[in-house]
Amino acid sequence: MTTQNITEKLSTMVRALPGKPGVYQYYGKDNNIIYVGKAKNIKKRVGSYFTKSNQSGKLKVLVSKICDIKFIVTETELDALLLENNLIKKYQPRYNIQLKDDKTFPWLCLKNEPFPRLFPTRVVVNDGSEYFGPYASVRMMKTILDIVKQLYQLRTCTLNLSELRIKKGNYKVCLEYHIGNCKGPCIGAQSEKDYKDTVGQIRSIIKGNIGSVISELTQLMSGFADSYEFEKAQVVKEKIELLEKYKSKSTIVNPKIHNVDVMSMVNGDNNSYINYLKIINGAIVQSHTVEIKKKLAETDVKVLTFAILDFRQRFESESKEIILPMIPELELPGVKITVPKRGDKKQLLDLSERNAKHSKIERQKQKDLIDPDRHKKRILARMQKDLHMSVAPICIECFDNSNIQGDYPVAAMVQFIDTLPNKKAYRHFNIKTVEGANDYASMEEVVKRRYTRLIDENKELPQLIIVDGGKGQLSSAVKALKSIDLYGKVTIIGIAKRLEEIYFPNDSIPLYLDKTSETLKIIQRLRDEAHRFGITHHRKKREKGTIKSVLTNIEGVGHTTAQKLLWKFKSVKKIRKADLSDIVEVIGKAKAEIVFNYFNKSD
Repeated sequence: MTTQNITEKLSTMVRALPGKPGVYQYYGKDNNIIYVGKAKNIKKRVGSYFTKSNQSGKLKVLVSKICDIKFIVTETELDALLLENNLIKKYQPRYNIQLKDDKTFPWLCLKNEPFPRLFPTRVVVNDGSEYFGPYASVRMMKTILDIVKQLYQLRTCTLNLSELRIKKGNYKVCLEYHIGNCKGPCIGAQSEKDYKDTVGQIRSIIKGNIGSVISELTQLMSGFADSYEFEKAQVVKEKIELLEKYKSKSTIVNPKIHNVDVMSMVNGDNNSYINYLKIINGAIVQSHTVEIKKKLAETDVKVLTFAILDFRQRFESESKEIILPMIPELELPGVKITVPKRGDKKQLLDLSERNAKHSKIERQKQKDLIDPDRHKKRILARMQKDLHMSVAPICIECFDNSNIQGDYPVAAMVQFIDTLPNKKAYRHFNIKTVEGANDYASMEEVVKRRYTRLIDENKELPQLIIVDGGKGQLSSAVKALKSIDLYGKVTIIGIAKRLEEIYFPNDSIPLYLDKTSETLKIIQRLRDEAHRFGITHHRKKREKGTIKSVLTNIEGVGHTTAQKLLWKFKSVKKIRKADLSDIVEVIGKAKAEIVFNYFNKSD
């Protein structure tokens, strides 16, 4: 079928689409689903793909691949959203956002069997058993298992403890019974009702309802005490203390915040990291982060909406409140959406965001360790985008001036290649044509000298030049580049220290990069390195000037000899008072006599 025929076919199909809520599916030439979307009005939503003139490049590519359209009508927009979510997971269409969750996280399984066992697993089987999790931290899961084992005696064997087999006496107790870790349900020493009561308390602890368990145990302890069974009461008391200790460690905010879901998101270049927290009585009982790959520059609201449905389905959440950083695209019946600005709920949202950021950093580090070059390329690509450059800044040079009230004016230039220092290319400059403290003229001189020489020697130029300073220093550097016909061929910027503003030529409004931006961090490293390198040179030059005025006036004493004396005696006054033998130890007999005789003659 020709392109024209496909276009006519699609046009006819769009006109015939229903104006009702539902899900639409785009098929490619191989009759495979390439995109799934939901809509409040299928006809209007699908039609917009073929009528918009200001589409992004990615969207135009998607439209060009469509060969067929199918749809499913639903009762409500929420039904459409749920169906879209399930279809995306099932078919993983090429142009839909992708849920990247390749880790097999651990769960706690309460087995569907007589006298249920509790054990960790990474495989969820649909056999009627209860699964709690997933746990992003194995340590958190083991902590819960440990406290359950300290509080209760559950069986660990895999025996089929049916009522008939127990009555027949098919089993014998094992070591776990003898050491007090099991009450022996296999021989009828523990009733099924007592075991179920224990399992109910364990279920409450795992779900975070620790307060209700403590209340039950407190009543039980009081009952034992009233019956003068003090040993049993003491055992229950120790359990209560253990639970209180566990509860105090897990409570992070107001314990009145009960049965609440918290979600936040952090964006990467083409992906988003969504963190989910489950809060029971002010304590985190679940935490999970997923990475969602964007395909068509989806909005934050769309990505977050997708994640809300995924998390609530995955964890079978029935929370009546969800704390979010923004209002989503859907309304969940009977569920309150909260976007807090302050208070305990805002603290929870901030905590969730920190978890998302840490997951982003961790996964980025994992990718960088696998492919180190990818790390450099990613940062360079980020810098190119942030600084609006036509090429990636593989080679960057940064300039800094140093002087004290116009004395000993110097400048320094450092060079980074692939975001790393290239110390062989570092250069010091003694200011030759400028008198007094004139940073602008000094910057113009060194920039002109540096690139005039590179051009004369036919060497490669950097892709980015950075000057330490604001608009004044930047204008001087631009003036130097114009004088050697280099302006416009190399990107040049200035960085001001006060607020870390980035200035561009002919633009009075600075660029403010995020404080955590990798681009800003590289620029700051260059600036700080140029400052350190320049200060070192300036200090040496200043020391030479100071020494020259006193010690180097002595005939036969040079800078090196004078410096040795100052390192040893700290001042000229102490050198004047020193004994000849002490000076001999530092610079030798011949020069020591010259220095000693000079000061004694002066006296």
